[in-house]
Amino acid sequence: MKKIFVILVLIASNITAQEHEAHNFVCPPCDAACDTRTFEKAGKCDVCNMDLITKEKREHDMAEAFKDKKKIAFYLQEGVEVLDFAGPMEVFSYAGYEVFTVSKTKAPIRSQGILKVIPDYSIADAPKSDILAFFGGNADNAYRDEKVIDWVKSRTDVDYYFSVCTGAFVLAEAGILNGHTATTFHGALSDFENRYPNVNVKRNVRFVDNGTVITTAGVSAGIDGALHMVAKFEGLEKAKEVAFYMEYDKWKPGEGLLLTADNPYEKKQ
Repeated sequence: MKKIFVILVLIASNITAQEHEAHNFVCPPCDAACDTRTFEKAGKCDVCNMDLITKEKREHDMAEAFKDKKKIAFYLQEGVEVLDFAGPMEVFSYAGYEVFTVSKTKAPIRSQGILKVIPDYSIADAPKSDILAFFGGNADNAYRDEKVIDWVKSRTDVDYYFSVCTGAFVLAEAGILNGHTATTFHGALSDFENRYPNVNVKRNVRFVDNGTVITTAGVSAGIDGALHMVAKFEGLEKAKEVAFYMEYDKWKPGEGLLLTADNPYEKKQ
């Protein structure tokens, strides 16, 4: 009786293993309905025509991609300009980056008095980010706040800084732009020059790239600056893919001031 039981267990285990192996192939993530399907054997997906891979490989690849994914903290203040942050958010999201929002507190804010935004984090619990971004629209709410500026200064593990419009005032107030060239919204250039004499203020440019600090002019220029960052990190072709997906056919790659040897628009020999 015991032998029969053991044989039955072995048979059941073998069947289970065969069933697992038979449905162990999946489609690489492509944001289509086939992402949730399993397949009996290797081959091509009959929906997206991509080569099938094992579940284990997909899990490994997704874990690696998540590990290497750039994390971008968007600081948003009450009255922030919608397109200032929404345009770059579209770019970075399509590029596959992880974007999260931060404000002084987690209380809801209103963008231009219309759009209610609930921040993901406050300055008290915001996690580490590779990029820290600031935007215009009532920007003095941020750059005149000592607690916010102290928080910016404390973020010593940030690799890059990004600003749109008068968000540059936050970076300047925190001393990040001292000795650097920068730009901001055209209507604030003179005030920017007067307030921060240690910053070389540049006019008539869409963005300025100092290597680790990218500042842009107002509103739509933020999209250009964000696309430039994607080109900088992922290559020009990736930035073009994002611009095409967004149907941003007016984009002129490289229409900014690059003060760094890292130029994604020059053909590499």
